[in-house]
Amino acid sequence: MLLKDKELKSIKSLLDPRTVVAVKREARYKSRKMHELKLGFSEFYLSLVLLQNYQNLNFTGFRKILKKHDKLLENDVGTKWRQKHVEVAPFYTNKDISKLIEETENFVINELEEGDRQRAMKRLRVPPLNDQPSPWTTFKVGFFSGSFVVLVVVVILTGVFLEIKDDWRIIFRLYRGTFLITLFLFLMGINVYGWRTSGVNHVLIFELDPRDHLSEQHIIETASVFSVFWSFSVIMYLYSRYLGIPPFVNPLILVTVMLIYLFNPTPTFNHNARFWLLRVLARIFAAPFVRVNFADFWLADQLNSLVPVLVDSQYFLCFYISTSNSTSWYENHDEATCVSDSVSLIILRTLVACLPAWFRFAQCLRRYFDDNRGPFPHLVNAGKYSTTFFVVIFSTLTKTSSESYNNSYENPFFHCWIISMIISSCYTYIWDIKMDWGLFDSGSTNDYRFLREEIVYSSPYYYYFAIIEDLVLRFGWTLSVSLTEIGVIHADLMQSILAPLEIFRAVRDISVAPIDANDQAKIIKMMDDIDGVTNRSQKSRKPKDLRQRLIK
Repeated sequence: MLLKDKELKSIKSLLDPRTVVAVKREARYKSRKMHELKLGFSEFYLSLVLLQNYQNLNFTGFRKILKKHDKLLENDVGTKWRQKHVEVAPFYTNKDISKLIEETENFVINELEEGDRQRAMKRLRVPPLNDQPSPWTTFKVGFFSGSFVVLVVVVILTGVFLEIKDDWRIIFRLYRGTFLITLFLFLMGINVYGWRTSGVNHVLIFELDPRDHLSEQHIIETASVFSVFWSFSVIMYLYSRYLGIPPFVNPLILVTVMLIYLFNPTPTFNHNARFWLLRVLARIFAAPFVRVNFADFWLADQLNSLVPVLVDSQYFLCFYISTSNSTSWYENHDEATCVSDSVSLIILRTLVACLPAWFRFAQCLRRYFDDNRGPFPHLVNAGKYSTTFFVVIFSTLTKTSSESYNNSYENPFFHCWIISMIISSCYTYIWDIKMDWGLFDSGSTNDYRFLREEIVYSSPYYYYFAIIEDLVLRFGWTLSVSLTEIGVIHADLMQSILAPLEIFRAVRDISVAPIDANDQAKIIKMMDDIDGVTNRSQKSRKPKDLRQRLIK
């Protein structure tokens, strides 16, 4: 009986709610600690792999440099020196890292994954850069892209045959920003595909998590989903009066959905990628008070091509604040709403338009301060972005003073605006092709005229197309000013045409050398360089007769 009483007490204690809660809490604690331990081993394994790659890169660097040496000087001194000094060096002969990698694999397999090698290696291995996406992802990309095409056809046919009472300029301003963001994502997906197929390790360059980052198909999938939401929202707007829905609710719902996706705190919907983007944006807005990384100035540079998105966002907020009364969402609105000559609105629009240029200007000043170098290149680059301030200011002054003159040609601010745009366009175009892309390298030994010594993409005609395309789009404003001044096309429509072209121009070659499994020295050199990209024109080369004298 005594034994039974003890057993009953033991059972009762186990059934005690406090005991159950304590047991569950302890189980969760152990599970969390085990997860942290597995994560720690994954990071440790990744560090070992990176260290092993660095060890291999050192040898590869010596081998390629000395091979280049022998080719230029037409002898085998470099090969003999490598065999005598490099192949016997401890950094090459030491295999401790390989042993540590093997020991880590065995420990995780036997102790943490209960002998399941496949599951353990899935946790430890870093996927290759050219890892193929799942068929399910491919299916979703095709499904949403096809749906978008169908919905766009519906939008076009509706716009042609349906009588729309609202001013088309309001519709453009409310939907243009979200469309440009979607287009930017789509082009970024294509760009990532181009980098990957050309051997550019964008994961390393942008300091992404090698195990958890978006492939080009994931980016295009996100863009295609947004495009379906966008086109569906436009259709709902066009048919809203027939459905009894307030027309101006639709753009607001679309933007709300996109913002919820971006700021969603739960670990769903590409959580790591979204918060990586938010961190980079926070660093951009904090310029010049934080150190500038490659991803910071690259994304800030892209923002300079997304100025219409920022300006339309300002209009979007102003529009819904001024029409906060729900009854006004059924009514027609004056197209001058939020674009009037109010001093506060003019100043606000000017500041918003200058923001992207300010971000890059501040980043250049910060890099100049951190690098402690001469005025080139950072101060010169800052000067490039400062020209945008004059363009925006003179553009604003031209519009605000237009009523004081019979035509634009009598307006002195108009002439200042044109001159500032010419200077800015020439400045940025020269910087694009010479500094960012390293083209027109006078010392290049490349077989293709005007191209840098090492090209990333397989065909040189990509670069020739980029030279012409960048020139045309950098000076596309000349066509815009001409057509709008003579009244052929409205300024809002012209901006809606040029804005996607500017985004297409901005999604560009990031000027890195190709890499593969056996040749990663170039990308490491690029990452170690304080400028991020080496200017090919600064390479010194000796003439052939001098090389012959060196041999003798």
